[in-house]
Amino acid sequence: MKDLEKEQQFEQMVREYRSTIYTICYMFSKDQDEVSDLFQEVLINLWQSFPSFEGRSKLNSWVYRVSMNVCISLERKKKSQRTVPLMMDINPFEEENANSKQMEILRKRIARLGIFDRAIILLWLENMSYEEIGEIIGITAKNVSVRLYRMKEELKKMSND
Repeated sequence: MKDLEKEQQFEQMVREYRSTIYTICYMFSKDQDEVSDLFQEVLINLWQSFPSFEGRSKLNSWVYRVSMNVCISLERKKKSQRTVPLMMDINPFEEENANSKQMEILRKRIARLGIFDRAIILLWLENMSYEEIGEIIGITAKNVSVRLYRMKEELKKMSND
C-alpha cells in the first residue's frame, strides 16, 4: 500500500469511527484531559497497527479492540505522559442539561466496575451483539451474557447509594 493511499484510508477510518473511539476513551477517563490523552494514544496505536490489519475481522471490531486494549493498558499502567491536546468538536463534560447529568451519573457508576466489565458494558451500550462483544473482549457470548446480567444487578445496587 502506498503511503498516500494508506494515509487517506486511515483518515477515512478515523472520520468514520472517531465518535466511537471518543466514547470508549470517555468511559475510561476521569476528566477531559485524560479523554484527550487516551484518544491520542488510541490514534497512535491504530496508526501503528493499521498496515497489519488484514480484514479477518470487521473494521469496527478491530477499532473497538485496539481502543479498548489501549484504554485498559493505560489504566493498568497509570503512567503520566505529556501529550499535545487533540481538538474535538464534542465535549460531553461541558454540557449542562438533564441528559448530560444522567450520563455523568451513569459514567461514575460504570467507572466503579472492573476494567473488563466496563469494556463489556460499553460495547453493550453501543448495541453490539453478545457475539461481537465476545470477539472483541476474547470471551464467549454466553460469558458476555452472564457478566452483563451481574453488572446490571451491581449497577442497580449502586443506584441505592
